[in-house]
Amino acid sequence: MAILITGIAELATCDDELEGADHADGLGLLHDAALVVGTEHEDVATTIKWVGPATGAPAADWAIDLGGKAVLPGFVDSHSHLVYAGDRSAEFAARMTGQRYDGGGIASTVSATRAADDDTLRALLRARVDEMRAQGTTTVEIKSGYGLTVHDETRMLRLAGEVTDEVTFLGGHVLPPGTGRSAGERSAYVDLVCGRMLQAATPHARWVDVFCEPASPHAFDEDEARTILAAGIAAGLLPRVHGNQLAPGPGVQLAVELGAASVDHCTYLSDADVDALAGAAGTTVATLLPGVEFSTRSPYPDARRLLDAGVDVALATDCNPGTCSSSSMSLMIALAVREMGMTPAEAVCAATLGAAKALRRDDIGRVRVGGPADLAVLDAPSYLHLPYRPGVPLARTLEV
Repeated sequence: MAILITGIAELATCDDELEGADHADGLGLLHDAALVVGTEHEDVATTIKWVGPATGAPAADWAIDLGGKAVLPGFVDSHSHLVYAGDRSAEFAARMTGQRYDGGGIASTVSATRAADDDTLRALLRARVDEMRAQGTTTVEIKSGYGLTVHDETRMLRLAGEVTDEVTFLGGHVLPPGTGRSAGERSAYVDLVCGRMLQAATPHARWVDVFCEPASPHAFDEDEARTILAAGIAAGLLPRVHGNQLAPGPGVQLAVELGAASVDHCTYLSDADVDALAGAAGTTVATLLPGVEFSTRSPYPDARRLLDAGVDVALATDCNPGTCSSSSMSLMIALAVREMGMTPAEAVCAATLGAAKALRRDDIGRVRVGGPADLAVLDAPSYLHLPYRPGVPLARTLEV
């Protein structure tokens, strides 16, 4: 079955090999374009069969006319925390009056999540994923980290695996509620994460992550983070890192040292951190999460500095109940352009191709023959409308 999608005023392919496209801004733009998508068998996912100018489109079984809308790769949200219960809107309101974020509020989400049964968590999770798809996100990474016991971390991962292949074990999110700050108690929890918890988590996860943030008494220092990541790597998981969010710290250097696919936040960076990320281009992506800065009144990362140094950059939502309760990749693009020095084209690339790199995926984040038909359509004639019209629900997943 082949479906012709026509009436595309502007197609952003993010494919630097597409002949006839405008590659000046890295988007691989085609105007007055068309696509053919289809399947060989009913049980095979829909794939892209042809891309090009509408005047050269081949015949198909039927056609969809978009009437002059823009199409781009479906957004890839490479950092989210969607399996949780509870509400922290009061915490957000307190931060708007000047209360500083230090990671401590995670404990309230841990308590609410532990208290919720599987059916409740599953319904909440599926509603959040549906909300993302309604806004053009076609791939999402989901972390655990609100259980912090063997049982609760494992069930979070199992539930996440029902809706995505990109599942991340984050037992090293924060110290569990009730855990003291003595060296012995911290060490005992790290041992649990690296032992029984990791053993139970590994069958359900692709990634291992840790909140490496010595500036927070609730998170983990460099040695603790290295121990957790090394254990995950030894168990066959791929590493990613929360780093340099609250203050300068060791997260970026640790991520590069261990060959992590991504280091996320990157709010406070030294020259040495930027140099390390530039040297790790092609291996470690700097994933920026501007919704967090918006929601915590924190300084925004300097994306311009990273891009000019040759660093691979991604955008993601960090959708979570405490520091960014937004599932909108369109908003992240607008914030990146307005607050972080990115051009609209750079921001769109970071939210698609860049985020795919952060998941070490070369099959998503671009429009390419043979790739999945993971597409977003805009109720607008150009991708420029994403930052131009912030807060307007322009993007949606193109269902074919």
